[in-house]
Amino acid sequence: MPNHRLFFQRAMAGTALLLALWLLVSSRVWGPGTRSLRRGFQPRSELTILIWHWPFGKPLPLDGDVCAHYGVANCRLSANHSLLGRASAVVFHHHELQEGAVRLPLAHRPLGQPWVWTNLESPSNTHGLSRYRNIFNWVMTYRRDSDIFVPYGELVPRDGAAPPVPAKSRTAAWVISNYHRAQKRVLVYNQLSKHLRVDVFGRANRKPLCPDCLLPALAPYRFYLAFENSQHRDYITEKLWRNALSAGAVPVALGPPRSTYEAFLPADAFVHVDDFGSVRELAAFLKGMNASRYQSFFAWRERLAVRLHGDWRERFCAICAHYPRLPQNQVYADLEAWFKS
Repeated sequence: MPNHRLFFQRAMAGTALLLALWLLVSSRVWGPGTRSLRRGFQPRSELTILIWHWPFGKPLPLDGDVCAHYGVANCRLSANHSLLGRASAVVFHHHELQEGAVRLPLAHRPLGQPWVWTNLESPSNTHGLSRYRNIFNWVMTYRRDSDIFVPYGELVPRDGAAPPVPAKSRTAAWVISNYHRAQKRVLVYNQLSKHLRVDVFGRANRKPLCPDCLLPALAPYRFYLAFENSQHRDYITEKLWRNALSAGAVPVALGPPRSTYEAFLPADAFVHVDDFGSVRELAAFLKGMNASRYQSFFAWRERLAVRLHGDWRERFCAICAHYPRLPQNQVYADLEAWFKS
């Protein structure tokens, strides 16, 4: 009998140890205050994406079947907070969290409800992420390894004949709103402008361009300085897609490595600052380019067209499009470490 009692005691101790280890691992994976998706959150046939707050405080109309316009069926967007208990997912834009304008409804979060963190700014301009450990289940950003990848733009197969390249009468243009001397883009511009004429527009130069004025103003330029405000993984913005490619100018890219750009567009569709040993060499290349070489940068236009993704409703609808394939047992224990990696 004593042997049986000893065996039972050891078995119970072993079970308790395993339970303690499981709780420890669980707390590290899911974290305090988080709702585990392992409870089996079951979305309804029609998914409801709750927009907890509009990016930059600019609401957009949600009348009718908004997502059907973007080819996404059975997806409802709403900004009505009363739907928190029934929403298939809730999406939060980081800027408002960063500025303290919005608080997360943690105390009212339904068990197992997926929360989506979205941000299109670079890590250099994203702060306060350490406050959001073990909260968000999915991320929606411009990075290709995001759960929901939302680029600023893309090239898609062209439907119909390509429009002619706009006539060129000027050399290079740059639009900049926030001018900081320590930024790499400013340092490169300062060197480049010594050897090449660059016309500068935007608030930083007191020459702002209205949205409808932007493309016509840039179309006469042969080159556009698609200089990102900081250099980070996959961070390629409207500076490339809209200001350069949509305007019919050849982009001179400064951002992530050339290999990253080549994942999005043909290698012969742009010039990369890193292609040259010095800014002087870059300027000489741009100034010395003959007409046939210049036209070769537009070969992609015969088969491809630029599609811009600037509407936040389209991005929110993308949550539904990805929903069936999104990981159901995931939480970002350290969102800052992921985003700044």
